[in-house]
Amino acid sequence: MSCDVVIIGGGATGVGVLRDAAMRGFSTILVERVDLAQGTTGRYHGLLHSGGRYVVSDPHSATECAEENVILKRIHPDAVEETGGLFVALDGDDPEFPDKFAKGAADTGVPVTEISAAAALKREPRLNPHIMRAFEVEDGTVDGWRMVWGAVHSAEEYGGRYLTYHRVTAIEMHDGAVTGVVCHSDKDDEDVHIECRAIVNAAGPWAGQIAALAGEHDIHVVPGRGIMVAMNHRLVNTVVNRCVYPTDGDILVPVHTVSIIGTTDVRATDPDHLVIEQNEVQKMLDSGEALVPGFRKNRALHVWAGARPLLQDKRVSANDTRHMSRNMSVVKHDVKRLVTVAGGKLTTYRLMAERVVDAVCEELGENRACRTAEEPVATGPTYQVTHRLAGVEKAKKRDGGLPDKDPIICECELVTKSMITKLLDEQPHATFDDLRRQLRIGMGPCQGGFCASRTAGIAHEHGCWSSQQATELLRLFLKNRWGGLYPVLYGQQAREAALDEWIYSGTLGLDDVPASPLPAGAELPSATRFPNPAGQESPTHVTEGGAQ
Repeated sequence: MSCDVVIIGGGATGVGVLRDAAMRGFSTILVERVDLAQGTTGRYHGLLHSGGRYVVSDPHSATECAEENVILKRIHPDAVEETGGLFVALDGDDPEFPDKFAKGAADTGVPVTEISAAAALKREPRLNPHIMRAFEVEDGTVDGWRMVWGAVHSAEEYGGRYLTYHRVTAIEMHDGAVTGVVCHSDKDDEDVHIECRAIVNAAGPWAGQIAALAGEHDIHVVPGRGIMVAMNHRLVNTVVNRCVYPTDGDILVPVHTVSIIGTTDVRATDPDHLVIEQNEVQKMLDSGEALVPGFRKNRALHVWAGARPLLQDKRVSANDTRHMSRNMSVVKHDVKRLVTVAGGKLTTYRLMAERVVDAVCEELGENRACRTAEEPVATGPTYQVTHRLAGVEKAKKRDGGLPDKDPIICECELVTKSMITKLLDEQPHATFDDLRRQLRIGMGPCQGGFCASRTAGIAHEHGCWSSQQATELLRLFLKNRWGGLYPVLYGQQAREAALDEWIYSGTLGLDDVPASPLPAGAELPSATRFPNPAGQESPTHVTEGGAQ
């Protein structure tokens, strides 16, 4: 294969580069070692930043977030929910920080309005009543997977191509410049050679490994590990932030049908093996209790971790990821026509892509204007959590209620049978977790207990998976779900896990079905690991690590 630009990495930044470069007239191919948005993009808390979080700690990032927040709401309305946000200072917090926050907001252009504690409590009655100061901001939530797939489909309209489950094994060079990449297609078990004029390294926390393939060993990307905990429903309908200098567990985000508390920030040694400690989970639950009294009485649903791709910041300790800059970095190398991008946030993915493609144009000696801020990926109103319910009710009314022509397969996330079969028609080699990321199967309160077996049956009935493949993919899916359940097995969540165990091991006898090989590419390389209390890792406690 051949093209102008190869993009390595299928997260938000890589996909943004694919779309931007394709819109500027470059022929482009994106390669990703697993599924799109399976890495950092799919493992975060869902916050669309207003910029408020950074007005004191990182003013430059605050301004970028505020500007991109407005753009993303306009170009990705189907992926953004305009929840609004609150910053609240509680009794015991630094009493001087709110004034620094208000001044920082004014200096950075971040829209902020101070409101009374009574007004904040009227908006979110579950909040801690001991509020000293409260500020309204323009936070929102964003579905990273929906945003990424929307951008990919937009890129395809301009000729952009993407290859998932393609691992880069080599970067080819001639006369000090890149000339191509070699990938291995895990699903087809074959090598793919792509000639190109330029390469963009958008591999996130793996960017250092990719740069090393070109002999560039000076890119020190530090994985900043953060954990998040999903609660089983929306405890708030507004993003709630502590009005303090950024710290652990200071954000509560309503995303789709759940609420997410996050996050920690600890240096990881390997982004493929992120360890979640039990004390970190407890810290998140304590932080949630401080914001919403009674938080711990609700059911903790799932725990996961992601790795921020932070460039080594010489101003702070190599292990101090909390205080490393979140600024995006676009790096040109001694090897010509290779550009690496790191840092930044999902909120600024479009701006990052613009600056990367600008750098590619400079490397190629061309001048092509960016249009991604003006041309929308989707049109219409912004997302609402009730949109699937409205669609189901409309279909029921149209069909007279009975018989059920398009049954609901996942009640938690209102996924219908036609949604599954349509996606399987588009991606017949999709794995179970591919379906989860794009449709949210198994991401609601039952964590796949009821919908997983139904989905496996539909995929088999549709001719995509053999009975053996369906069984093995179902087993792997449940194993991945279990990894995120293990750290919160107490109270109602323990009862839910026991019910799921009875369904699959007791009623369906899944443990007694003979094992078969998994389809190629199904076993993902990335894993989040959960040590048990004795410090010994059980082989079942390994999860693909995706959000919720």
